[in-house]
Order: sequence, then structure tokens, then C-alpha cells
Amino acid sequence: MRLRYIDRIRAIAILCMVQVHTAAIIPPEGISVEHPIAFISAAIGGMAAPMFVTISGWGIYRSAIRRSESGNNNIFPWISWIVPRITILTICQLLVNSALFMDRGGRFDWMTPGVLTLLALASLIGPVIVYLTKKQRFSMMLLFMISPMIIGDLNGVDLYWSERVSSIGIEEWIERLLLNGTYPALPWLAFIFLGSLIDEDKENLDNQNKLVKAGLIIIAISMIYSLYERMPWALTEGNAILTFFPANSMFILTSGIFVLILFRILEGGEKSGGEPFGGEKLSWLEPAGRLSLTIYVAHFVLLGVVAYEMQNQSRLEIYTAFILTIFHTSIWIPLSIWHEKYIPKLSFEELLSRLN
Repeated sequence: MRLRYIDRIRAIAILCMVQVHTAAIIPPEGISVEHPIAFISAAIGGMAAPMFVTISGWGIYRSAIRRSESGNNNIFPWISWIVPRITILTICQLLVNSALFMDRGGRFDWMTPGVLTLLALASLIGPVIVYLTKKQRFSMMLLFMISPMIIGDLNGVDLYWSERVSSIGIEEWIERLLLNGTYPALPWLAFIFLGSLIDEDKENLDNQNKLVKAGLIIIAISMIYSLYERMPWALTEGNAILTFFPANSMFILTSGIFVLILFRILEGGEKSGGEPFGGEKLSWLEPAGRLSLTIYVAHFVLLGVVAYEMQNQSRLEIYTAFILTIFHTSIWIPLSIWHEKYIPKLSFEELLSRLN
């Protein structure tokens, strides 16, 4: 049975990603990192990727469970499940990189590992995750969460953006994929394991409640420490309690807690046979959730055209940039509804389902 609240979370995640990527391509004039609009945009962006990866982890785990429950322990069914996923996700990553190529006003090198290659890697370990117990998956989540403290400067804390998104040769590409790219396995696979832990049994929900309470206490302490030390609590990159590039342990913990809270809110009573939060009033979000991978690729293609045309152009006024960002974010909702009604078979999601 397809859970509607899962589609709604996917929709929120992908729309948040569209918003923050659009804001990055058309930043308004006169907005500093201290500006409230910049803070709100960064907060949305900081939650978008964790939501996207966590919900992908949920999907990978569920798909792997269905595969394992088929009773066929032969390796070939697993290969037929893994290879198409890795192939399509990698191709999509190359499309995204090419659309926003740095030499055309974009942000990436064409071979840069990113969030989609992270999901491809997660698909590779899907058959392993499905045979781990909850305690083992929880332990793996914690291990990936604290991995930035373990690997130290290997996470690329001193890298410039141009270095983080470039890779010369296969060795450096693997280094970006695993350690110091935009979404390296260490620590981002923590969200894959978090997704595998979001289950429906009451015992696990009680454990989640305890985890949320403990996490919120740690977050509150970190905020107090930030005020006491007069240190920024959160920055995209730089010296702060939470940083996104590279993602440090405190960022993984904080975003993971808020992702978990969002899951709990949006599920409503659906797991017990009722309706998700908002009932039919939020059903308009669901088509975008079911089309999240296609929207992810398509919005980057459109932004690539914008980035190319805006090279060497002056920044837009704040209201113009704001309106364009909101428009580009919201337009994917009616487009996804139209797509589902008229051309539902034309998407990367449909291609994945057919190959699986």
C-alpha cells in the first residue's frame, strides 16, 4: 500500500530544494548572510536535502524488503534491482551537472558527485541494510553521524567551492563521493539509515520519541553555547556550530531530528488506518512527490538556462528575485498534476519502475 504522507514529504523536500537552488542562481542585490531572508532561505535549504535523502532511504529500504521477501536468495535478482537504479541515478546526476556546468555560469563540474550519486551508492548497499537489525541500523546511523569528527580534515573543511565540485581522475572522484564532495557518504549515509528506521510499530515510535526529546535538548544546549561564545549557530560554510559544506555532526543531528518530527506530523493517522495530516486538503502535494526525481533534474535544466543567460549580468532587485523564486518553486505543483493526468508514463520514476 502506498502511503500518501510519504508522497507529501517527498513533495515538500523537492520544492524546498527548488527554492534554495533558484535563490542561489538568482541571488538578489544587497542581501547579506545576516539578512532574515538569507537566513530563511538557508534554513529551507538546510532541511531540503536531509528530507530528500531520508525519504529516499525509506524507499530503498522498503524496496529491498520486498525484494528479500520474494524468497529468492539468488544474487541475480539483486543485481537486476541495483544496476538500473545506479545507472539511472548516475545519468541523472550527469544531466544535472551538465545543465549547471561552471563554464556556463553554473555551479558544478560535469563529473561532480552529488546527491543522486549518493542515492546510487545507497542503492548499492540496500541488500546489506535489509538484513541488519534495528539496533545495527541505529548503530550505523550514529557511526555515520559522528564520522565528521572521526575523519577530521579529510572532510574538506579547507576546500573552496570550486575544489569541492571538481574531481580530476577517478581517485579524486571517489574521494569527493565518500569524503569531501557536496554530499559525501560520510556523513550523509546517516540519513539513509534514518529512513530505514522510520517504521510503524509502536515500540519503534516510543524509541523515536525518546530520540527526539534527547536531540532537542542537545540542540538547545548548542544554541546556548553559540550565544555564550558569540559564535554563529548555523552557516552554509565557515566557522559555526552547524555547517552544511562540509556537513558536520551537529548539522546531521539537528536536521535529522527535525526531519523525524516532520515525518511524525505529516503521517497523521494514516499508519493506523486513518488519513495523513491535512486529509484531502493537502492532496495537491502528492503528484509532485511522486515525480520528485524528474522535477529534480528538470528544474536544474531550467536553472542552467537562466544561469547561462545571467552571466556577467547585474543582480536582480530583491522583490524581482523573490517573485521569480516563488514562481519557479510553485509552478512545479500544477505541472506535476498536469503530468500525472496526461503523460504519467513519461518520467524517470516510470523508467525506474519498469526496469525493476
